[in-house]
Amino acid sequence: MDEHVPVLVEEALAGLAPVADGLYVDATFGRGGHTARLLQALGREGRVLALDRDPQAVAAAAVRFPGEVRLEVVHAPFAALRQVVRERAGGRPVRGILFDLGVSSPQLDAPERGFSFTRDGPLDMRMDPTTGESAAAWIARASVEEMRSVIATLGEERFARRVAEAIDASRRETPITRTAQLAAIVESAVRTREPGKHPATRSFQALRLHVNDELGQLRAGLDAAFEVLALGGRLAAISFHSLEDRIVKQFMRRKASTDPVYAGLPRVPPHAQPAMRLVGRKLRPSAAEVAANPRARSAVLRVAEKIAECGGAPA
Repeated sequence: MDEHVPVLVEEALAGLAPVADGLYVDATFGRGGHTARLLQALGREGRVLALDRDPQAVAAAAVRFPGEVRLEVVHAPFAALRQVVRERAGGRPVRGILFDLGVSSPQLDAPERGFSFTRDGPLDMRMDPTTGESAAAWIARASVEEMRSVIATLGEERFARRVAEAIDASRRETPITRTAQLAAIVESAVRTREPGKHPATRSFQALRLHVNDELGQLRAGLDAAFEVLALGGRLAAISFHSLEDRIVKQFMRRKASTDPVYAGLPRVPPHAQPAMRLVGRKLRPSAAEVAANPRARSAVLRVAEKIAECGGAPA
């Protein structure tokens, strides 16, 4: 299966408010759902610069959009966004940037990628299999305390210590190299779970986030996005769990706030004034969209507009 149903497509497009001849960045190409809708909204002079750290996604772009001269897809992570725009935008102002966070359906549905606890495959989990350390390699060398910390922090798993100790006990007997193997170990350690959730859900999420440094990449990508956006440009981000959404929310609110050091003063210097304004409230998928695509149920869209080159409350 190589299909990915994009989430909140029309809402994201409305948030970006594209102009026909603008340059837009899709920071997570995936399988091109949001990019396709953006291209429909643009004229002949419009352009989309898309990034994806997954080589399979970049390859899929050539198949889906053959000969589309308004689109360029680059194999790169969020942290490279600033450099990619500088090298590929040709000096054109960036009118909007979209982040569609998390893992895509093709990644989840391909057992060989190692993301799913319901489909047995190599325990990999890397979004870019050409670089970095796999989940299996990390589990083989991490201490019990390191595993506990990652699973508790990134998975928000209250049984993190039990899970880490169970992994440690199992790896002493035999290397943990398969997803089904790890899922069974976690299931044995997690005695209760929310209705409808597999016991391994949180632990697998934690390992995926850690292996790919997803939250670090997100922070770097948001900083880069603000820097390269033109004045009046829009930043839209779709997140799928609380850790991602918290980073996006705090980033946008900070940029849209006056530095509290100057609160109450009659004159606030430009560097301390808001640099963004929030556009509307956070949006969630409609009941109809969730019914058609259950993976959309946890999605949250936030949008902000750049109104100054610098400013906002400090981090």
